[in-house]
Amino acid sequence: MALTRGKLSNVVVVGAASTAGIVTCASSKKVYVKSVLAHAGTGASTSADIYFIPNAGTATSDTRIARMDVQAGETVFFEPSYPLVLDTTGDNISVGAGASTCTFIELVTVEG
Repeated sequence: MALTRGKLSNVVVVGAASTAGIVTCASSKKVYVKSVLAHAGTGASTSADIYFIPNAGTATSDTRIARMDVQAGETVFFEPSYPLVLDTTGDNISVGAGASTCTFIELVTVEG
């Protein structure tokens, strides 16, 4: 199978104390997530959570793989040594914001 060129996802804005999905595996294709960027606006600092959720589950402390503190006006990167691989239909990566809104974007490659 060929890999499609890696691309940045759409920007996802997550409100305070909320979560949102940013990529979901469809049709058992392999999805490689190479990095996730999180940005806190100029208003306030917040935390940014990343969840690796198998089989269309939910974002919980059991599925959280990273928590980063993001200062107001700052951007942080989550770049694991190896890409996160979603390979079962319904597997997804979700993100969450702490006390303030946080903006996320990720780099994804799909095998298909």
